[in-house]
Order: sequence, then structure tokens, then C-alpha cells
Amino acid sequence: MATIDLIVLGILKRESLSAYDIQKLVEYRNISKWVKISTPSIYKKVIQLEEKGLIKGNIVKEGKMPEKAIYSLTDTGEKEFEKLMNEIASQPIHFFLDFNAVIVNLSSLSPEGQKSCLKEIEDNAKSLKTYLEENIREKESAPDIPETGMEVLRQQYMLAQSIETWIVSLKDKRKLEGNE
Repeated sequence: MATIDLIVLGILKRESLSAYDIQKLVEYRNISKWVKISTPSIYKKVIQLEEKGLIKGNIVKEGKMPEKAIYSLTDTGEKEFEKLMNEIASQPIHFFLDFNAVIVNLSSLSPEGQKSCLKEIEDNAKSLKTYLEENIREKESAPDIPETGMEVLRQQYMLAQSIETWIVSLKDKRKLEGNE
């Protein structure tokens, strides 16, 4: 099972929700910025988890709204959630940074092209850092934001700071080597 399983099971461990509400919660918490998860994958995952007996859907109708399935964790789903928590926590940590594909191929570009790519990465790191600063400020005083969610934001902010520092040092090193 994958990280998306853990996200969906974890959300349903807290409260019973429809697939739409799960997707909106993932969006609201910006989970897709930190974990590879998309709207279609949430809907597919809910179906798969129900087929495996890890969650159960109950059809409800509210007023004039169409019927919808509200999902909750089964006992088997509770056990699977705990198992996944331990499995994923015990795995080695990997950082998959797509821009590293650019870094390993920098020497294949002209000096101008190299400079341009490094500038793009630097600008993106600064944008991410700014976004995270605003998000942290906005959510620090919100009572409904779990502390663990805030810790993920702080972690991501520290990673953005590190990338920003690293890119500056890479550019400085390239200047010393005469590559820029």
C-alpha cells in the first residue's frame, strides 16, 4: 500500500466523510503539495479501500441533494492504518526533488542556460518559502489546525530555507570555478 492509503485511512480515522469531503480536506490542508496525491486518485483509492474491506460506505440523502456515500473505517481498516503508520515511519527517508534532474544535467547547457536554470530554481525556492511563511502566519492562530499539520508546514519551510541556501552556495561555487 502507498502513502495515499495512509492519508485516506487517517482522515477517515478522525471522522466519516464522503470522497468529495476527503478531497476537499486534502485540498484545504494542502496535502497534495507535500505528498503525491491527486483528486482522481482519492476517488479511486476510496473505491479500492472499500473493495478491500478497509472502509465501508453508507448511502445517505440530505434534503434535495443527491445521495452520497459516507465512508468510515472498519475494524480491519483501523488495523491497516496502524500497520501502515509503522511501516512508513520505519522506511528510510527519501527526498525526491524533481529539479535535481536539472542539476545533474547543468553541464550540458551553455553558461547562459545554466545560469537561467539556476535562477528559475532559486526563484521557485523563494516563492515556496514566501508561500509557506504566509500559510504558517495565517494558520498559527487558527484553532482548527492540528499541531501536527503546523509541524509539516514548519518542516517544509525549513526545507525551502535549506534549498535556498544550497542554491546560493552552488551559484557561488560555480562563480569560483568560472562556470558562471
